[in-house]
Amino acid sequence: MNTKKLEEKIFKGLMIGSSLLIFGVLLYILYIIIKKGLPSLSWEMISQIPSGGFYLGKEGGILNAIMGSLYLIFFSVVISLLISVPVVMYLNFTLRKKSRFSAFARLTFDVLFGIPSIVYGAFGFTIMIFFGLQASLFGGIIAVSLLIIPVMIRSIDEVAILIPVELIEATKSLGATNYETIKVIVRQLLPGISTAVLLSVGRGIGDGATVLFTAGYTDSIPTSLTQPTATLPLAIFFQLSSPIEEVQNRAYSAALILTVIILMLSFSARYFSRRFSKNKI
Repeated sequence: MNTKKLEEKIFKGLMIGSSLLIFGVLLYILYIIIKKGLPSLSWEMISQIPSGGFYLGKEGGILNAIMGSLYLIFFSVVISLLISVPVVMYLNFTLRKKSRFSAFARLTFDVLFGIPSIVYGAFGFTIMIFFGLQASLFGGIIAVSLLIIPVMIRSIDEVAILIPVELIEATKSLGATNYETIKVIVRQLLPGISTAVLLSVGRGIGDGATVLFTAGYTDSIPTSLTQPTATLPLAIFFQLSSPIEEVQNRAYSAALILTVIILMLSFSARYFSRRFSKNKI
């Protein structure tokens, strides 16, 4: 056996081993969550808000945290999309794709991508203090939006780079208006947008550090943007901090609910991504 084939087999074995290790860790996490959380999971926990003494093992549920997380991630993704798509189109189709400014902008977004989420939470909290705002759903939305905008921009940008400029020129040569040209570009970006939404939801909905100081916590479901809101990550944190075993098991149930929500959103995003890929021109 020559050296080249030996190296190929070694690296192939390393890749397979790494994949199996990651898959094994995922299965172990799911096993722990299901084993400890499923016995404590009930319809009451999903459909009711916490009652008095919920964190001491009494009645109630975490509907407030479920709705708060969904509100938070929905509005954050919408805001991030409204910002990210125009930025990507400007970098790739207004400027030259390999201009100095485009390269600097991508480097900036890569740096923002790597900043810890607690820094975004602290930054959002500082802004809220400056404007005299209290912890609220609005504050959490802004903080999570800042967290996922770099993720979304870079994910969409990776697809936009592959779109040939000739496609835009061909569209305009056929007499298409700017609006029609934008529709063609956005259609090509749909697989990247769906992937970006998937990554953003995964990072935003499961993050507790960003909303710790900005969204606050409450036992009720918010009815306005100025009210504080509970989230599943913080509900898990507060329940695990309890010395009561029953309450700790409820934390694993909340983690199971959060995992199911993320899996549902992930499968939906992948479904639409494949569908959009088939419909690309």
